[in-house]
Amino acid sequence: MPSPPFATRLLARRLVALSIVVTAFAGQAAHGQETRPRKPAITDTVRANVYADNTFSLYINGELVAVDSIAFIPHNVISVDILPAYPMTIAVMAKDNADPKTGMEYANTNIGDAGFILKFGDGTVTNGSWKAKCFAHGPVNGDTRTPRVENVPIPEKWFATDFDDRDWGQAREYSEADVDPKQPYFDADFSGAKFIWTDDLKLDNTVIFRTTVAAPPDGKPRPDFRGLNDVVPEGPPKGGGRRPRGTPPPDRRLQR
Repeated sequence: MPSPPFATRLLARRLVALSIVVTAFAGQAAHGQETRPRKPAITDTVRANVYADNTFSLYINGELVAVDSIAFIPHNVISVDILPAYPMTIAVMAKDNADPKTGMEYANTNIGDAGFILKFGDGTVTNGSWKAKCFAHGPVNGDTRTPRVENVPIPEKWFATDFDDRDWGQAREYSEADVDPKQPYFDADFSGAKFIWTDDLKLDNTVIFRTTVAAPPDGKPRPDFRGLNDVVPEGPPKGGGRRPRGTPPPDRRLQR
């Protein structure tokens, strides 16, 4: 019987090799051995829009992610790309501009007001379900003649995922009219989000907010890239390459 053509024998060997690889991966899965995770791509991120009157620090899963670049005025929106992982613990320290001794602003001539709002591209938004606690209050009783501030020590690990906030109160929602946000707010996407603070929008000057998002609100499954520093991941997705000169970057907001 004549031997099969070389191309046929080569194809047969490749099929056998492929079957061995498939069997090996199946065996790993059957014995609980996970394949290496891939490196995250920028398309795995979501956009975070944050507006604070006046400033904030944002932590996600215990890591500092964003800090307001302007401590006082003009009011601004901070937009950054984040890599979400669920359950996702969000912790924010928000501050109204206030003298630490008097609780007032503009050379101790005025009592300011506050407000905070946040929206992530996965559908996470601020609302009354968030926890909130004041750590600096003043001027006490609104007294502008002899103003003073009452401070509560800030816990060392207030941003940690395992921090116990069970005895904290709920945030209070406020309207745009209550907060009176400035123009950058209207240029960003905050649809579905609510302004939040404690019960006293004028005298509570330093507030910490916390919440835990159990799963993506938009229902879209997303890989969990935590712990990448402890493994050897696969390379990034192939393709794409460099953009030709003069070609504008795609609007990734539309891809999320």
